[in-house]
Amino acid sequence: MKKFTVISLFGLLIIAFSAVSFAQEKLDFRASGFIDEVTEYWRNVSGGNSSAGIYDTMNSAIKPGGAAFNREAAYLESRSRLKFDAVYGKEVSGTIFFEMDGTWGNADGTRNSFGYWSGDRAAVEVKNIYIDWSPAFIPVPTTMRVGLQGFNFRPYMLIGTDGMGLSTAFKIDPVTINPFWYKAAEGTNYVSDDTDVYGLHANVKISTITVGGYGLMYNMRGYPYDAMTPSASYSAKMWWFGVYADGKLGPVNFNADVIYDDGNVDDMKVPTNEKVKYSGAVGRLKLEFPWEKFAFGAQGLYATGADKEKTSSSGLPGTATSTGVASSKVKSWVGPPASESAAWFGESLVFYSCWINRGNTGISNTDNYGRLHNGGFGGTWFTKLYASVMPVDYMKLTLQGLYIGDTTKHGDTIGLRQEGGVYKDEKTIGWEGDVIGEFTITKQLKYTIGAGMLAPGKALSFWDGASNTKPKAPWIVTSMFVYNF
Repeated sequence: MKKFTVISLFGLLIIAFSAVSFAQEKLDFRASGFIDEVTEYWRNVSGGNSSAGIYDTMNSAIKPGGAAFNREAAYLESRSRLKFDAVYGKEVSGTIFFEMDGTWGNADGTRNSFGYWSGDRAAVEVKNIYIDWSPAFIPVPTTMRVGLQGFNFRPYMLIGTDGMGLSTAFKIDPVTINPFWYKAAEGTNYVSDDTDVYGLHANVKISTITVGGYGLMYNMRGYPYDAMTPSASYSAKMWWFGVYADGKLGPVNFNADVIYDDGNVDDMKVPTNEKVKYSGAVGRLKLEFPWEKFAFGAQGLYATGADKEKTSSSGLPGTATSTGVASSKVKSWVGPPASESAAWFGESLVFYSCWINRGNTGISNTDNYGRLHNGGFGGTWFTKLYASVMPVDYMKLTLQGLYIGDTTKHGDTIGLRQEGGVYKDEKTIGWEGDVIGEFTITKQLKYTIGAGMLAPGKALSFWDGASNTKPKAPWIVTSMFVYNF
């Protein structure tokens, strides 16, 4: 009945809002995209490895005992995107968007592997396919989008992904209201095991400042899921509420975010297991003062961490914490399943994801996209100072430094330091310094290179069975050569 109701509502929305002006317009066919080439050279810096829950975001290969621990890695990557838009005036358009990925010299020719020697690989992925239209009879400017589309709300903080959905935007000056519904997972057709996402986003422009707020609800009748396949073992309901502001106060540019998550995960097979309660928060503030050819900035973020005496590594009901008791609470900040916010985050080159290489590296970066995860910054806090200069129009140089701390209790967010058989609660993850150079070759062609190093603190050390071991100072040199068209 629930599915029938949703499908019926979807159909009625399509019919109700589909009245448009039928004036014949000439088809405008557009193509856009980019081709990039990325270089990677690092030590003890890697994207996350898949695991059962919110922890273990650091790739096991670069931990003590791992095959890549304290070893250098070097390789090249490439990505291309090709977007086609078929536009009939202001009333309707259709978009088909492809993506291709590959590492130079890929060992196989499967997904994300067009770098295979001899080429001819099946590496083309469908990123988006959707229809946009503007209902003519609604008294306020309205746009609707249906199909496989980007689902992005503060993507470097909360949700950045693609999915099947229906989204609407009503413009009631100066307010924009955006209700939406997405189908994140469709399980067995005759079983209520789907995942639906409902939400509302609104913002308003006040002078030089845009203020917005949103609420999302993920009704996960099957949880967790690998490759977005619902599990029959657990279910979950999670909420995210956020407010933000972007704009300018006098000469200072600023961005601010506050987000709260709340919900629970239930054991459907063993109902006697206590459900796990989730509640976490993150706050971020960025200030930048531009002056002639210079810019000076300061930024801070605080994301709550879990208590490892109450939270297991998976955060699932019936699983044991470090003290052997059943997991009951997760107070770490967590992001929605399938969100690539950890890769979007891009606030450093070594510890967090690196924007130069599209978020492909970072000690705290995670590819735990099928489950609730720490978003790459849950359980941490940092302060950051930076300065940039454009000595000539085609070159920008940036220098930045960060102190990164740990907010997890009775243990560490990433490290695993032990004394006397008890996990230690350390506070310093490390100090990081980065330098970035951006060079505009032509309007369409750009080259960016960055280098960074982290001095690791005690919260980035691990018990290897005999002693506590810290990695050698992690560092990275990475670059991107990109052509946009």
